[in-house]
Amino acid sequence: MHFLLGCNHPSFTLPWRTLLPYLVALHLLQPGSAQLRVVAPSLRVTANVGQDVVLRCQLSPCKDAWSSDIRWIQHRTSGFVHHYQNGEDLEQMEEYKGRTELLRDGLSDGNLDLRITAVSTSDSGSYSCAVQDGDGYADAVVDLEVSDPFSQITHPWKVALAVIVTILVGSFVITVFLYRKKAAETTKQKGKDAELERMDAKLGTLAAELERRDAKLDKLASDLVQQTKAVEKLNSQWSKLQSLKLTKSDTIQNNCIGYEKSPQAVNYSPLSNPEKHHEAKRRWYIKSDYPQYPNQRGVGPAHVGTHGTPI
Repeated sequence: MHFLLGCNHPSFTLPWRTLLPYLVALHLLQPGSAQLRVVAPSLRVTANVGQDVVLRCQLSPCKDAWSSDIRWIQHRTSGFVHHYQNGEDLEQMEEYKGRTELLRDGLSDGNLDLRITAVSTSDSGSYSCAVQDGDGYADAVVDLEVSDPFSQITHPWKVALAVIVTILVGSFVITVFLYRKKAAETTKQKGKDAELERMDAKLGTLAAELERRDAKLDKLASDLVQQTKAVEKLNSQWSKLQSLKLTKSDTIQNNCIGYEKSPQAVNYSPLSNPEKHHEAKRRWYIKSDYPQYPNQRGVGPAHVGTHGTPI
């Protein structure tokens, strides 16, 4: 058998044996009138991170709480989680602004339920529901326990293992990337080195060819110099020969003129005594050409005939 309290609250459906001590205590404390009390149907509320929770309290005996001063207080900080008075919501803690709501639909039945949205582990702790109505004051305590299922499931060693595996995988990926990058750079550098070697070989070939051409040009220049010298020598000899020829011609002409006027030409006529004539003429030429040998026969140029012709 279940007994339903006078207030229409779904959480207050309790067995009558459970309510009997409350009724006896109420009767002993104030036999003549009902004393203001706040009752928490559930002293411990659990939730997961991110869920919405409702902290429930109920006035006993049931009465309209619209005009009451209702305060939900966090024990750890002694701050107002929610403050309601005469139909208005008043100041509250900064971290709970926009996250709490006093369920006013149940105020007429004495329900003081408070909804907290998107709870976190920092919301865990004890909360007091305090009510002041005229000269009466009462409160009740509700414990809220917020748990994180992921933190419960994940053990520290698993987290450490995951971190180590992540670091190892990251190191392996970085190592592979660096190795591939280094291999690509090495291959590229080898290609550049091979290209430079080919260019060096080509330049060496060109240098050898230039050296051969330079040697050939040097030889041609040397030959040209020698030929130039030979030409100059020939020109010099030719000039000397021309000079000698002109001098000889002048000498012969002068000798002829001198001989014709000499006494020998008169004494030895070519008609009366040709041998004497030629001998006298030859001696005249030798004496004229080689004055240093005036008395030597056969000295000087070869025997010449009349007008310098060989005899």
